[in-house]
Parts: sequence; structure tokens; C-alpha cells
Amino acid sequence: MGLWRMIVQSKAKFTPFRSYQFVLLFAAALAVFAFYYFGSNHENFSSTTRRMKENQAGKSGQGDAPLAANHSGKKTAESQESAAAVNGETEKSPGKETVPLHALMMFTKVDQNYGLREKITVAIKSMVKHAMFKDNEVLHLHFVADVPSRKIGEPLLQQLMQAATFKYQVIFHDVDVLTEKLFPVVEAMQKHFSSGSGTYYSDSIFFLSVAMHRIMPAEMTRIVQLDLDLKYMSNIRGLFGEFEKFQPGAVIGIAREMQPVYRHTFWQYRRENPKAKVGDPLPDGLPGFNSGVMLLNLEAMRQSELYNQLLNIGNVRKLTEKYHFKGHLGDQDFFTLIGMEHTGLFHILDCTSNRQLCTWWRDHGYADVFDQYFKCDGKVKIYHGNCNTPIPDD
Repeated sequence: MGLWRMIVQSKAKFTPFRSYQFVLLFAAALAVFAFYYFGSNHENFSSTTRRMKENQAGKSGQGDAPLAANHSGKKTAESQESAAAVNGETEKSPGKETVPLHALMMFTKVDQNYGLREKITVAIKSMVKHAMFKDNEVLHLHFVADVPSRKIGEPLLQQLMQAATFKYQVIFHDVDVLTEKLFPVVEAMQKHFSSGSGTYYSDSIFFLSVAMHRIMPAEMTRIVQLDLDLKYMSNIRGLFGEFEKFQPGAVIGIAREMQPVYRHTFWQYRRENPKAKVGDPLPDGLPGFNSGVMLLNLEAMRQSELYNQLLNIGNVRKLTEKYHFKGHLGDQDFFTLIGMEHTGLFHILDCTSNRQLCTWWRDHGYADVFDQYFKCDGKVKIYHGNCNTPIPDD
């Protein structure tokens, strides 16, 4: 009404020969009025900005991106924009600073192996069932995936996380992007710890844990790396508590191998050094490590001069030659090899935190000593169905 009154008052001052100009002015005013109040689908500055953010979020799918989040700790999954907010490591709960807890799993070639979908279903369901976190803690679940696997994983994980009663965020990392960063670091060592060109463990990405401290953001100081073939029987929060038990100099938490794998791999060194403990079972031996559950103190890895020296291909070559070592299990072989001489780099997890179930070596020449490796007393916290071994029902 105010705009109309202004135009009428102006009209009284106009002479007849300028009436045509008045009509043009009146039409322009009405057009501006209509645009802001009726047009453009009622968009304003806020709605336009929101739409732009949504478009930008949609374009981020080619790289690392959050899939979904449970910001409130309730059994819901929120929008991608909300997940981005949860991802902020400076975000605060009332009176408390948010604490991010990072866990990573490999999720590649799922489109080619249906069994992997079954494994992640067991893993995530059991994890969600037992998981409990503090109010200010957010579990960041990182998945390294190729494009086909991500397309399968996104809806599957949204479904599996519906029952979560804790705050979480799901983040996908493009396997090609990470491989490109890893390749210069691990290329030379792959020939010592891979089964051959073109095989599963020959890919650089399966040495991710070895050099994760060099490619993850500096603000990420700790991360737990987990295999897919796990079943959680207790709260996963307990794994993060293990970091507080690391002794000075330790950079990685890992459990012992529970089969005579390395008794076999080190056979030549053992023959030449019959008194060595290399490959022997516990309690006095060095049976090697299993990488199904690993705690990576990324900050300690960055600061450890010894650990970074051991990544040098010259030092890797010296160790492989000394122990006549040729492995095929990727990062697990590397950690086992350096652990033979540098045990202080490792915090040893109890066998119940990675209760391996594979018995392959019992039936392939080592039945007489197998139980010395396979024994594990105590209540199981995490089952590991390695070599496709069935995991017990609850």
C-alpha cells in the first residue's frame, strides 16, 4: 500500500505530455514488486544459499565425502549437510569439546565379491549392537572404496547404521586418490611383501597402514584400522582406550599371529639360526603379527625417527636379506619383519581383541605345533573370520 501511495502522489505532479513516461515508470515498479514478492519460487537469500550448498555437496562425490551422520545420538540418519557439520573437529557439545574417534575399513571390489557384503553386514551390525560412547564423542567410520563398491556401500551402510544410539559419521575415500599418494612411499617394498603382480596384496592400497601417517591430515592423530571379516562381541570403544596403554616409542597396536605362518616363512633363517625365537610360538617366541585389528598412533608414527627410517627401501632390503624373507600378506609382513628387531615400536593387543579363527596351517604340515599358536584364553572381544572361516553365532 505504501508503494502505491507514493506512485499516486507522484502522478499529480506530472504534466500531460509526460504521461507516457509515467506509464513506463509505473510498469517497472510493479515488475520489481512482483519479482521480490511473488516470483522466483519464493526464494530468498537463505534458500538460495542453501540450494547452492546442496549443489556443491552433490559435486563432492568424486573425492572424500561424508555419507550420513547421526548428530543427536538417536536412531536416525541425517542429511549430508548435517554430516559435514558433525565432521568439524572443533564442534562442541554443551560444555564439552567434541572428540572424534576414527576407524577405517577397506571396502573395495565389493561388486565382484558378494561375500564381502555379508561380512560387512555382520561387522557393522555387531559393532552397532555393542557400541557405546561418551556424549561428546563421534565415531568417524572411514571406508576406502572404488566407485562400484561405494554405490553398493552407501545404501547398505545407511540401513545398517539405523540402529546406532551413538553419534557417528560415515566417510568414503576414493581408493584411486589414496593409492596415488601411497605409491611413491610403498612401491619399492611391495615386491618383498606381495604374492605377485596383479594379485590382491600387490596393490599399493593394501600398504595403507604402513604410510597412513604421511597421507592423512595432520589433525588426525589416531585411527583404528579394521578388517571387514570381524564380529564384535564387546564395545569397540575399548580399542580406543588401548592407545593410552602405549609405552614410549610405541607407534602401532597389533595382536600376534595365531597360526604358524611365520614359522613357515622364516624357515631358512630358522634353519641357519636354530636358537632364534623368530617364528616360535608364545610365551617366549616371536610368532609375528596379524593385521586384522590395528591401532595406528599417527602422531607417534610421524615423530618416530626409527619408524620412518625403516620405511627406507635400503633398510627394508637389508632386513629381507638378513631373514631371507619373502612374504605375501602386505602390511602384515612388513610389521612382522621389523618387529623381529624393533619390538618397542609395537603395543601388543591381547588375543581376545583379534581372535583369529583360521586353521589352514593345521592341515598343511603343522598339526603337531598348531595349538601352541592357536590357544587364546579369555572372553573374546572381537572374532576374526580370516581365510573365510565361519564366525560363531552369538
